Amino acid sequence: MNELDGLDEIVSEFLLESNENLDQLDQDLVALESDPTSKELLGRIFRSIHTVKGTSGFLGLHRLEKVAHAGENLLAKLRDGDLVLHAGLSDLLLQTVDIMRAILTGLEATNAEPQGDDSTLLADLTAACAGESPAPPAGELPTQRTRESADEVAPITAADPAPEAPTAEAGHDGRRSVSESSVRVDITVLDQLMTLVGELVLTRNQVLQQTGSKRDAAVGRTLGRLDQLTADLQDAVLKTRMQPIEHVWSKVPRVVRDLARQLNKDVAVHLHGGETELDRAVLESVKDPLTHLVRNAIDHGIETPDDRVAAGKPRQGNLTLRAYHDAGQVTVEITDDGNGIDPEVVRTRALERGLIDARVAATMSRDQLIDLVFAPGFSTAAAVTNVSGRGVGMDVVRSNIQQIGGSVDISSTVGKGSSFRITIPLTLAIIPTLAVTSMDEVYAIPQASLVELVRLDPAHTASRVENVSGSPVFRLRGRLLPLLDLRDVLGEPARPADQPTSIAVLVSDGQQLGLVVDRVSAIEDTVVKPLGAHLRGLPVYSGAAVMGDGGVSLILDVAALAARAGMTSRAGSTDTEEETFEGDTLERLLLLSTSNGGQVALPLSAVDRLEEIAADRLERIGGHEVVQYRDRILPLVRLVDSLLGASGPTWGADEDPNKPLTVVVCARDGHLIGLVAEQVLDIVHAELSIRSPLDSSGRLGSAVISGRVTELVDLDPIIGPMASLLGAHAAAGV
Repeated sequence: MNELDGLDEIVSEFLLESNENLDQLDQDLVALESDPTSKELLGRIFRSIHTVKGTSGFLGLHRLEKVAHAGENLLAKLRDGDLVLHAGLSDLLLQTVDIMRAILTGLEATNAEPQGDDSTLLADLTAACAGESPAPPAGELPTQRTRESADEVAPITAADPAPEAPTAEAGHDGRRSVSESSVRVDITVLDQLMTLVGELVLTRNQVLQQTGSKRDAAVGRTLGRLDQLTADLQDAVLKTRMQPIEHVWSKVPRVVRDLARQLNKDVAVHLHGGETELDRAVLESVKDPLTHLVRNAIDHGIETPDDRVAAGKPRQGNLTLRAYHDAGQVTVEITDDGNGIDPEVVRTRALERGLIDARVAATMSRDQLIDLVFAPGFSTAAAVTNVSGRGVGMDVVRSNIQQIGGSVDISSTVGKGSSFRITIPLTLAIIPTLAVTSMDEVYAIPQASLVELVRLDPAHTASRVENVSGSPVFRLRGRLLPLLDLRDVLGEPARPADQPTSIAVLVSDGQQLGLVVDRVSAIEDTVVKPLGAHLRGLPVYSGAAVMGDGGVSLILDVAALAARAGMTSRAGSTDTEEETFEGDTLERLLLLSTSNGGQVALPLSAVDRLEEIAADRLERIGGHEVVQYRDRILPLVRLVDSLLGASGPTWGADEDPNKPLTVVVCARDGHLIGLVAEQVLDIVHAELSIRSPLDSSGRLGSAVISGRVTELVDLDPIIGPMASLLGAHAAAGV
């Protein structure tokens, strides 16, 4: 909004506000001469100069602070009725304003406060406060009220009350000042402007659709220019509404300080990414939920200093707020290093409050239990206080975030802390969306959630789409992509087998999901409207979009679709986490059952394909089971007897030739190996926090996954010997 190269943003804002205050002071002081006893004018003048004084002291502008403070003292005498304004005092105050403006001009020109001798002015102001200021003779009244050029700033004293101001043409290199390059606009004007731009975008879309391919070259060029101008105008208007999130964060340290003192806690606040910008309307919507999460972290999360020391932690707790842009959205994380959330405590409290019954509670996973903190009426507070314990708050946080098309999730580790992750759109006004069709109904998907589009012919669908525990998955460049059919979500009839499969690959909380739809259309800018009250309870819609043809389509909630596909949240994690068994990070795992009733897990990143192989295809090489697989020899390893050292079925006469083998084909360093399991159970995201160090050949210990003790498979000691064995046989001509 300004052209000051190299000028600190805070100083720039100070210059803009201070110059506006000084301009207002000029007007008010002149008006005060006509009404010397006006309490309203005196109060406004005092507040203006007090604001400049306070901020200049904060920024270390000591010369400006002294001048403003002296002028403030005189105004205080006038405001309190100790003095009555006369021409001499009015001249002195206007002279004070001129000196302050000259200091600001020098600050803007050099990025440093100019030097000068203000002793005469300060002495006159002090004398005036004591009632010793005589009225100056007529003709000596300062007449210049304009701002002087920064190139000609010189030390200003009271002996030179009204410096001549050069014209704008004599400015420094033609560069505008802060006040000249900035303008304050009422927010209602910006809202109205955004509404008009939204209507223009809709009209543009309708014109482009109605003309279609019938337009000639000249019309095409004109429409192309209209399209570009509309897009540029839209971007410009959006920029005027963007504000950094630090406007909200600026209040967090005070909130934390006051609440920590009230609860006898010691908490340090760390803010990162305050410069992250988002739409003003979104910023206003997220303000209250963010404040509630901060208060919740101090109240429930971080322990008292004595409790932290007893747990082997530093006395001072830490609360970290981090914001960043991610795939066209804004992610805000609120993390504390407190005691975390105990899922068993959550289970007990939920049962006590009647939020779940015992049968459901017994089957809930750790992540599902922790997610109950967002249930209406849930609270873990031992007693009701003015801070918490009333069972109202966290459910409102989630609902408020969801109303603006966002999502909030939580991850927590007992004894280590919790992390809340809020994902919100950049703007609520106009967003690009992909139009998809299901049973001739058009739905909109935010482009920010779209990764890519995949289309499969009917002949390739059967070979590319696999099933894991009855759920379809699609192998996309070596990764298993969970699939969700939009027809199933909407309760519509199944898609004909001879129809091509269109897959919209979406991302939610760092996880990818394939949404199967009938057809996909082009991406276009749409005006977003909130859902009516009668539709807000539907879990798969986040809003409505006015499309290019003027029709209204429902916007699909990608986070809700991901939840339907069984994808758990990844609050606090990132896409760059390696899928290994190291530490307590969140892992993507393939769960398998063995013939002896056990359960094993291996990283999903190591899985190449899932196959069913007929038992009569098995062969032997030197006592090892192999199968011919895609022009290669695939060695097989039984997860029971060969890997885990337990008894189980072996290859031979007892093998049922009619029962196909479930084989997990794993890849490592160019080598393939097939793990024979009893059944593929599921693909899960699990945090391996409950682990046992007990291990044996082919294992990395065990962990509790989905409520069961599960063996963690290490592929390196398996693939290596098998690769060497096959290489030796190949060299021998076997």
